[in-house]
Amino acid sequence: HYSGLEEAVYRNIQACKELAQTTRTAYGPNGMNKMVINHLEKLFVTNDAATILRELEVQHPAAKMLVMASHMQEQEVGDGTNFVLVFAGVLLELAEDLLRMGLSVSEASYILITVIEGYEKACKKALEILPDLVCCSAKNLRDVEEVASLLYTSVMSKQYGNERFLAKLIAQACVSILPDSGHFNVDNIRVCKIVGAGISASSVLHGMVFKKETEGDVTSVKDAKIAVYSCPFDGMITETKGTVLIKNAEELMNFSKGEENLMDLQVKAIADSGANVVVTGGKVADMALHYANKYNLMLVRLNSKWDLRRLCKTVGATALPRLTPPTLEEMGHCHSVYLSEVGDTQVVVFKHEKEDGAISTILIRGSTDNLMDDIERAVDDGVNTFKVLTRDKRLVPGGGATEIELAKQITSYGETCPGLDQYAIKKFAEAFEAIPRALAENSGVKANEVISKLYAMHQEGKKNVGFDIEAEAAAVKDMLEAGVLDTYLGKFWGIKLATNAAVTVLRVDQIIMAKPAGGPKPPSGKKDWDEDQND
Repeated sequence: HYSGLEEAVYRNIQACKELAQTTRTAYGPNGMNKMVINHLEKLFVTNDAATILRELEVQHPAAKMLVMASHMQEQEVGDGTNFVLVFAGVLLELAEDLLRMGLSVSEASYILITVIEGYEKACKKALEILPDLVCCSAKNLRDVEEVASLLYTSVMSKQYGNERFLAKLIAQACVSILPDSGHFNVDNIRVCKIVGAGISASSVLHGMVFKKETEGDVTSVKDAKIAVYSCPFDGMITETKGTVLIKNAEELMNFSKGEENLMDLQVKAIADSGANVVVTGGKVADMALHYANKYNLMLVRLNSKWDLRRLCKTVGATALPRLTPPTLEEMGHCHSVYLSEVGDTQVVVFKHEKEDGAISTILIRGSTDNLMDDIERAVDDGVNTFKVLTRDKRLVPGGGATEIELAKQITSYGETCPGLDQYAIKKFAEAFEAIPRALAENSGVKANEVISKLYAMHQEGKKNVGFDIEAEAAAVKDMLEAGVLDTYLGKFWGIKLATNAAVTVLRVDQIIMAKPAGGPKPPSGKKDWDEDQND
């Protein structure tokens, strides 16, 4: 027999547990893929929790709290969304155990408050312990080899088997555009996906790549001076309409000739300014194209205004709203612009020879669109990890090592606490075991055996020992030596957000939905009843 309070809390916990269970089997390098079909019937095949949650339409309000926590982690760190979900789900599951331990009905709310206080104390303690678990820091973020080794773990969880190759690509792209100020912008790494070949044919280009063809005859320009227009490459059209009365054939000839001469002069003025590449954000008129070919101008059309803005940033140009000749300050520069063929796809490449360009592009090749989408998500996680390292260079051991050490220390702390909240603190410590447990279960290894071995090693003071994914049996190894490292900030925010989400769900005792009241509908009445009847 449960009180109404307990009943509501159990229902909320159940919804959150089901959501956490969905992504738990996708945790780690050996995690299973999920096939998600969203409301537009688009198919996603991925083990990336952020994508799964974005495409699922979670209805239950309590489960939405976990989704929001995981979105916050995505915005704050860019990786570790699955950690938040799994950890919050287990915290709620263990809170349910504490509730079921069964004091009398009248004490249900007291137990809940005790559990919440215990969790908050334990979270505070975990965040105090975490800096002591830092095993190393990034030394030089301009060294491609070192950066690649730090991105390895983040990429491995999405693309197991291709992590070394992809981490090297991401490191090259990130290091090449890291500004002296150290303020790294994730948006400056672009991804271009082209079907064909395989992952190993992927490459990095300093500059931008567009899946477009050139408009005119010129397909390659060295030492490019670029004029960018946000308007169509066409004759000017007047704001107001005018009527022209033509009386004979000669006047008709002169009229069209005047239009041609005007277009000729406009294109010639652009060519005389020194520009040899024109990029336009609108349609290209046939006559304008003819004169562009006449004056050897390379013409590229970009439909997206975002692409146009990014290109301006890459080449240092200003987008002009009218077809006026650009000044030297408004013109962009890059080493070469050329039309190339990748597989059977035509691409236009704006390439910087030096590595200090503002934007880098990772060209992804793969056999299917789904595979390339998944690689893009791995690249996205790698780039976000690099950004986190520019903010805080500290690293903690991965593979469940940090979690087991936290579990061990928080259990000891729980034993020193008087009062009932010590049970909640110990359960909080137990929740950390879910991470190595999920890694072991997804690798097909006995989880209890792994956890007991990890505890044995950590009791000996070996803080960096975690689960060895590559071994066939339940084996452990030093994560620092293996190079399996997580970012300090990723763990810090993950623990904080997961605890906040779990505590928020536990505090809810009633879900009230605002819906229209029942009963008969109001009379519709006559239409236009208030208008005068002037028959």
